[in-house]
Amino acid sequence: MLDYVDTGLSANSVPYSEGLSLQRAVHQAVVSGQRPDTVILLEHEPVYTAGKRTSPEERPTDGTPVVDVDRGGKITWHGPGQLVGYPILRLVEPIDVVGYVRRLEGVLIDVLAEFGIDGTRVDGRSGVWIVRDGVEEKIAAIGIRVAEGVTMHGFALNCSNSLEPYRKIIACGIRDAGVTTMSRVLDRTVTPADVADVVRARLDAEFARAVAA
Repeated sequence: MLDYVDTGLSANSVPYSEGLSLQRAVHQAVVSGQRPDTVILLEHEPVYTAGKRTSPEERPTDGTPVVDVDRGGKITWHGPGQLVGYPILRLVEPIDVVGYVRRLEGVLIDVLAEFGIDGTRVDGRSGVWIVRDGVEEKIAAIGIRVAEGVTMHGFALNCSNSLEPYRKIIACGIRDAGVTTMSRVLDRTVTPADVADVVRARLDAEFARAVAA
């Protein structure tokens, strides 16, 4: 079983700087063996974050602040209504970063299936997607970092968040696809709190095997 830190669901959105500080503290504790593999689940206050591969033209052009972070991937948005998960896990040797990302995708696909949503992978693109009538829309983004054999950062699953903030950026560097949410797909409100228990169960099922194997 993984340890969980739930800090900021629903009305208690967490500033990104606080979430990042918590991540770093937990990461060091896992690296040193002072705590077990841990997953932080939260909602952030509205923020744009840019991974190391973000290009200047993908950023907001209206002066909106962007936080540059040390994860992979490109620019994205976090905010209320989006379930953010930071799995801080010690990976087995030899470390397979791509394999770890694929496992996260699989977890999220299974979570969506429990809500009756057909999530999928798209060749050449990370994250989880909804494909309807030939149109690809991203429903979950993944951006990670591995330091000293332990993961940081993680995934963002769009539950009931607004899609308006994505209009200011080229989300994840992808120009020819859209973004969606669980609530939009199901035509009813599904909040991060509604989804969190399913995410925990699926992470336990996957990473009890994947990390300890």
